[in-house]
Order: sequence, then C-alpha cells, then structure tokens
Amino acid sequence: MCAADARHLLVAYHSRSGGTQTLADAVIAGATSEEIDDVDVRVRRAFDATADDVRWCDGIVLGTPENFGYMSGALKDFFERIYYDVLEETRGLPYTLFVKGGHDGEGAIRSVEKITTGLAWKSALAPVLVVGAIDDAAVERCHELGITFAAGLEAGVF
Repeated sequence: MCAADARHLLVAYHSRSGGTQTLADAVIAGATSEEIDDVDVRVRRAFDATADDVRWCDGIVLGTPENFGYMSGALKDFFERIYYDVLEETRGLPYTLFVKGGHDGEGAIRSVEKITTGLAWKSALAPVLVVGAIDDAAVERCHELGITFAAGLEAGVF
C-alpha cells in the first residue's frame, strides 16, 4: 500500500501483435516490484490514456512498436489527444520509452522524442530498444527500465 504522498507513474503503451505487450508487462512488473514502496502505477493502453492521466502522473513510461519506421498510430493518437490540453501543465515531466523495433526502431524513438521535446518533457532514462525476437535479456532490460524509473520517482531523482 502506498503512502498518501506517493508518487504517480503512468505507463501508456500500444501493442497489436503482442511483442510490445510482453515488454510492457516487464516494465510494469519492474515498476510494481516489492522494492518500490511509494509509487502508484496506472497502466493505460494508448487509445485509453487521457490528458487527466497525464495530469495525474509525476512521470510517464511510453511504449510503442515501430510501425513503418515511426511510432504506432495509437501512440500518435494519444499525443494528438493530450498535447494542447497538457502543454502548459506538464513541462519538465520526466519520461522514458521502450520500443519494439521491427527494422531498427530509431524512427520510432525519434518521432516520440520530437513530440516530447515540443511538450518540454524531460527524458529521464535512455530508451530501451528491442529489435527482432524478444528474448530473456530484452525482458530483463524492460524490467530494469520499470524498476529504475519507479525508484527514481520514489527517491525524487526525476
């Protein structure tokens, strides 16, 4: 159970074929692990995440597959729906990103970074990029991303 002054972490992601879901599950498991005491985690699929979810959070983890060298349409839709509503309210919001790449994933990372730059969000951790088959090492990297980001929020580092 989290304290009343717990930090709030939003995980917003999209997965169609399941690969990004596997990575999201690892991020969520890390963020909600026993080592984290005072972080409330809210998980939303990109189509369901709202500006109110973004206002609620103290940090956000974004997840997307690479689609045609870009972020998923669902994550782009999320940004389109929330952008102007939260633009002035969330400057400096720490975020991180995980990408399930099909080609090289760099286009998806760049596309998210362009939008988060416009929002003036702060990249707290380097993105995790998984290209090709998802193996145990990829799952572990996403678990570490989740726990590290949550611990940073909890400690006030981000």
